[in-house]
Formats: sequence, structure tokens, C-alpha cells
Amino acid sequence: MPQPSPRSALPLAVGLFLAVVTGLVLPIQGRINGALSVVLNDGIAASVVSFTTGLAVIAVISMATPKGRNGLRSIVPAVRNRSFPRFYVMAGGVGAFFVFAQSYTVGLLGVAVFTVASVTGQTLSGLLVDRLGIAPGGKRAVTGLRVLGSGLTVAAVAWAVSPHFGASTDVGMMVLPVLLPLLAGFLMSFQQAMNGTATVHYGTPLATTVVNFLAGAVVLWIAWLIKALIAGTGNPLPAEWWYYLGGPLGCIAIGLAALLVRSLGVLITGLGMIAGQLLGSLMLDVVIPTSGTVVALPTVLGTLLTLAAIIVATLPWPKGAFARRGASKGR
Repeated sequence: MPQPSPRSALPLAVGLFLAVVTGLVLPIQGRINGALSVVLNDGIAASVVSFTTGLAVIAVISMATPKGRNGLRSIVPAVRNRSFPRFYVMAGGVGAFFVFAQSYTVGLLGVAVFTVASVTGQTLSGLLVDRLGIAPGGKRAVTGLRVLGSGLTVAAVAWAVSPHFGASTDVGMMVLPVLLPLLAGFLMSFQQAMNGTATVHYGTPLATTVVNFLAGAVVLWIAWLIKALIAGTGNPLPAEWWYYLGGPLGCIAIGLAALLVRSLGVLITGLGMIAGQLLGSLMLDVVIPTSGTVVALPTVLGTLLTLAAIIVATLPWPKGAFARRGASKGR
């Protein structure tokens, strides 16, 4: 069984590009799942459909490829031998919780506040997870540039979504609801780290994605059944095929993220995906606008600032560079 190595050989520039591409997928997935939620009149049902179709697609791909079949066969031995903590198999539950937080709080907070809260949580936990060394790439120091890049990212996201903030927002009423997306975002970095570690032991992100979608689907099916018993079901499933693309797009995002955390670490992977989300959202709003779409100057400038924040966070800075420079001046 493969063992974790300190770092993979994926170049930083390539890894960052893939992280941004991974982030580009998420707004498209969100737009599809949001439209499905409206058609079904049930946000949890839309999430169930997304996770179930994603599970079906990734299971078929895994069983149809030799590497995928080997990965599936390695799941039970890896868990039985405690190659990693067993609760890592429930990493998909974090994705289900994120979807639940999204469906429950977006109506109360709005998309803008939800985005800022979740990005803030994810950025803070990215620093923590890298420092603890939970991801397969090992520990990564919390440098001044990484902290600066993280702070710039949160500020940039807030600036980019600021045109969506309502003028009549009651801040006091938002304090408790905003804790849910903050926690959901905070847990996302841990999910990425757990998936990265599991991928090393399974030998392929295909198996990791299967386990994620299985865990998430189970959690969401239970939640939907409880909701159906209490409040009834929503509308019937639509016939249009594109409503069912959210799950397959999620497969791409989870699989790529599981690969990238080994090379980039959790923080930089997360920042790259955040930049991709903003770019993807901006492109969707320009090309396929929806009712209430706002594309203002702060949206564009905030997106560009997010890209700058990633560059700051990934800049190599020699240890003791300032000390050497100061010492040379004193001679």
C-alpha cells in the first residue's frame, strides 16, 4: 500500500492553475443545484440528487478503470489496518454539512454574506491545518506572507461581493446565522486534508471521491427523509438532463482537490479554489446573467485582488532575509 511522502513533484505553477480550474467548476455546480432547488422547491432534495448522481457517476468510472478498481479494493484494508484515522471516511459529511448550511442560511443572510463567512472560515482553518500537518504534504510554517495573503483573500472576497450586500441588513440578526457558514467553511480545509491523506493510501482520488459521495449521500438522504416526514416532499424531478450535472462536476472538484493538497498544502489549494470561484462566478454573471445579477467595479477589482493575494501567499521568502539585509547595512 502506498505511503505518504513529504511532497509530490507537481510544480507550483501547475498546481495553482489546477486549483483555480477546480474552483471554476464550483459556481457552475452551484448555479445548476440552485436551479434544481427552485424547480423541486426543496433545497435538501436538490442536494440529495446532486450527491446521488455524483456517486453513481464516480462509482461507474471507478469500476470501469483498472486504477479505479484497485482503489476501491484498497478502501477496506486501509480502514481496517488504520492507515489513517477511521473517521476520515466521513469527510464527505463535511460537504453535506456545507450544502445544508448553504440551503438553510442563504435565504437569511444572502449569497454575499454566506460567501464571506465561508471563505473566512476556510482561510483561517487552511493556516491551522497546514501548521498541524494533517495533510499528506506534512507541516507548513505559518509565515508572515501566508498570513498576509490569507487576510488579503478575505478582504478581496468581501470587496468582490460587496455590491450584493443589502442596505437594510440587520447586523444583530445575522450574528447567529452567520456562524453556520463560518463553521462549514472552517471544516472544508479539514475535509481537503483528510481526502488528501486517504488518496495516498487508496492510490487514486477516484476511491476517495467514491467514499466522499457515499458518506455525503447517506447524510443527506437521512436529512431529506426526516424533512419529508415532517414537511412533505417537493415537486417531481425535472426531465431536462442538465439539472443532473451538479454531481459529476462535484466529482471533478473533490478529486482534483484531493490531489492538490499534497503538492500545495491545504491553504494554497483553498486560496486557488476561492480565486477560481470568484472568476467563475464573474464569468457566469457576464455570460449567463440571472435575475438580480450585479457586475460592478468592486466585483472585478475584488476578483483581481484575490489573485494577487494568492501570489503573495505563495511567494518564497528566504528565512532570515531581513536579518541578513540589516546586518549587511550595519557593516
